[in-house]
Amino acid sequence: MSQASDREGQSAAFDTIAAIATGSGLSAIGIIRISGPAALTVVDKVFTPLRGAAMSQRPDRQLVLGCLAAPGGALLDQCLATVSRGPNSYTGEDTAELQCHGSPVVLRLGLESLFAAGARQAQAGEFTKRAFINRRMDLTQAEAVIDLIDAETEQAAENAAAQLDGAIRRRTDGIYESLAAICSHYHAVIDYPDEDIEPFEMESYAHTLGEAEETLERLHATFRRGSVMKSGVPCAILGRPNAGKSSLLNAILGYERAIVTDIPGTTRDTVEERAILGGVLLRMTDTAGIRRTDDPVERLGVARARQAAEGAGLVLALFDGSAPETEEDREVLAAAEKAPRAVLLCNKSDLPQRWSPPGAIPISAKTGAGLEALEAAVAALFPAEASVPAGEILTNPRQAEAVARALDYVRAARQAMEGGFPPDAVLTEVEGALTALGELSGRSVREDVTNGIFARFCVGK
Repeated sequence: MSQASDREGQSAAFDTIAAIATGSGLSAIGIIRISGPAALTVVDKVFTPLRGAAMSQRPDRQLVLGCLAAPGGALLDQCLATVSRGPNSYTGEDTAELQCHGSPVVLRLGLESLFAAGARQAQAGEFTKRAFINRRMDLTQAEAVIDLIDAETEQAAENAAAQLDGAIRRRTDGIYESLAAICSHYHAVIDYPDEDIEPFEMESYAHTLGEAEETLERLHATFRRGSVMKSGVPCAILGRPNAGKSSLLNAILGYERAIVTDIPGTTRDTVEERAILGGVLLRMTDTAGIRRTDDPVERLGVARARQAAEGAGLVLALFDGSAPETEEDREVLAAAEKAPRAVLLCNKSDLPQRWSPPGAIPISAKTGAGLEALEAAVAALFPAEASVPAGEILTNPRQAEAVARALDYVRAARQAMEGGFPPDAVLTEVEGALTALGELSGRSVREDVTNGIFARFCVGK
């Protein structure tokens, strides 16, 4: 299916699926999910309540204690089970859930029992894909599921949770409906000229187009902040050899990630880690010390350090305050001045000081002194947008592209109207905006796009 279609066009006669929904390691509790038309029949074949009726006779969302059978019929585990009938379930289908002890062996054998009873292995994201196709959520909500799983900061989790609750849908549904009303009015007048329908005058919709343009502009403007929130800021730690770059990385991470010695040139390649500093997710790179050297390996490391600085969204320029200024320090300072954002740090404040660049924050990577000031400086460089409610910050490139296209079409429609173009020319642009917004929410989206989205998910989600 290569052309746009609504979600019913993607659905087939669904079978019953099952998957482990929790991690692969040892844990106190492990969960197996089942969804599909035979979910209740399948769970009845493998799970026997200790008291009372089978699960297919139980009310929705009642936790029941019972015995889970191994593939051969022997007792595998004493666990809890619950069922939820469609359409009032996560997937919109009949579903069941087994809450077992978290042994990977128990979960694997429990899953094999379900397969023997008629279920099949769920694919990555298939539970949420069925929820989307069965109209339990739109595409922005479905994508918020994986964003919530992947969230690395409090702000990212809060934003994803609000999107899962439908924040983007609520923000854009009004635009979609108002644009659809324009198209409907126009076609009604054209198709039913003898009916008593109010004449179509494009100018009467100028306010509608203006409001739609403003709303889409504000929404699309959040994507830059959303990219930082979700993916983090490329951050390079620069400094001459022995300035304390690896020690600073270790101090920020809270553990010994990089090798630290008194020998200049110890770090010969880039070391990359992710850390949250000042509430900002940083993709940190500890680089080789900036200096001139005849060592070919170290020289390659210095070249990589310069490359990391050129591609960084933030540079932490580190200087040794206990030693005199050098030519290498001046080169680091020049690189920091070229960066989009930079924080100057004067390290080794626990030792007698010889110099400090203007505006540098005094720190000691060894003792941790000054790290709070560093956090505050980073937070100030990437301020949160307090005026934008959680959930209305775009973090997804697909969504941002769809909003940008919708904005372009709405803007073109308004300009065509102001330029005196005939209504059908304006309506062409309005219909383009509707298509883009339909792709944003999943009202109208190609199957290959949908499959690509859900391929990012974990199995069991």
